[in-house]
Amino acid sequence: MPLPQTEQPGRLQAELMSRGVRMTRQRRTILSVVETAQQHLDASQLLRKARRIDPEIDRVTVYRTLKLLKRHGLVDELDLMHLQGEKHFYERRPQRDHLHMACLRCGKILEFESNLFDRLKGQIQRECQFHILVTRMEIGGYCSQCRATGPA
Repeated sequence: MPLPQTEQPGRLQAELMSRGVRMTRQRRTILSVVETAQQHLDASQLLRKARRIDPEIDRVTVYRTLKLLKRHGLVDELDLMHLQGEKHFYERRPQRDHLHMACLRCGKILEFESNLFDRLKGQIQRECQFHILVTRMEIGGYCSQCRATGPA
């Protein structure tokens, strides 16, 4: 399932600039790729897409920008059930927390938002007196297409 298209172009850049972060041409390009991504990207995919726009972007710049975005809470780093080994994927921090469902057969990643999940987080905060800043939940199973094709 593609990522929700709720990101406003330039929001990541505006967020970083409001926090006093200098915007280079290469950083702007990387931010643009993150904002317009239709799927979860790993660092190599992000680098390839950014190089299509600016061939001078290097791997170090991508990793530094991802580290900066994580430090400012603007992207999440996901392992997505380690379906692709130790690879990590990145997505812009959503307005609303959601679950990632990974098909263990075909590797498809689905996202799911739920009021029940929101209520559970509220219950955890109240009962455990714990202020939640980040939630990540991954579920492994079989998507509807893989379930229809029978056992692995």
